[in-house]
Amino acid sequence: MRRKDAARLSALRMLKAALMNREVEKARALDEAEGLQVVATLVKQRKDSIEQFGSAGRQDLVDKESAELALLESYLPPAADPALVERAVAEAIAETGAASPKDLGRVMKAAMAKLAGQNVDGKTVNGVARKRLGG
Repeated sequence: MRRKDAARLSALRMLKAALMNREVEKARALDEAEGLQVVATLVKQRKDSIEQFGSAGRQDLVDKESAELALLESYLPPAADPALVERAVAEAIAETGAASPKDLGRVMKAAMAKLAGQNVDGKTVNGVARKRLGG
């Protein structure tokens, strides 16, 4: 507030409101993992918004959302190593006995469980799993 950085202040207020809303939903204080999940949800929303605004030709809104995205990502742990994602998907395929793209749901569930606590995007895991299963 003292720096007069309105964009940062707005993004932090939005984050604080989202965290408080989740606490009210749960009727208790959030633990660290739940807090990171809220931040990850907001990051995903910003990425989707950037994509939508970009296709609509609204560069002003793309810039605003990009600034918020950069701030929110600073509160997340570093992104998971691609080799770690590959290994988790391979282990999930072996555990579930998946052989075709029809088994993608089971593989995704097992892989995301292995990657819990990591900053990993579900789309990335899904792409790796589809490639491995031949989809």
